Amino acid sequence: MGSDGFVIGDPLDTWSEQEMSLTLHDVEHVAKLARLGLTESEKERMLHQLSSILEHIAVLDELNTATIPPTAQVIDLSNVLREDVVKPSLPQAAVLLNAPRQSTGFFEVHAILGNPADEESE
Repeated sequence: MGSDGFVIGDPLDTWSEQEMSLTLHDVEHVAKLARLGLTESEKERMLHQLSSILEHIAVLDELNTATIPPTAQVIDLSNVLREDVVKPSLPQAAVLLNAPRQSTGFFEVHAILGNPADEESE
């Protein structure tokens, strides 16, 4: 056990069901690690919520998973993209028809870098 009262090592190997219930000190310690400033009412709420989460984990921990191989992905991965097929597109004139500004067959946009006064003088 460490100097702060917490068990050193894998928590799933060392925690018994009795130890699963959290204390206010545990919540304060986790909040400190996460650099969270919690009010007393938030600490109480977190105590109940985190305890509930640990209770759910304890239920899952009772399942026999010895015959289940470790997995990183539960479904097969496959490429969902379609084949790249060349198709006719709109003519350039039709695309530029509704453009507010165009120049020599391209969209013309305001500069995002530089001085806006430079563009107005053109």
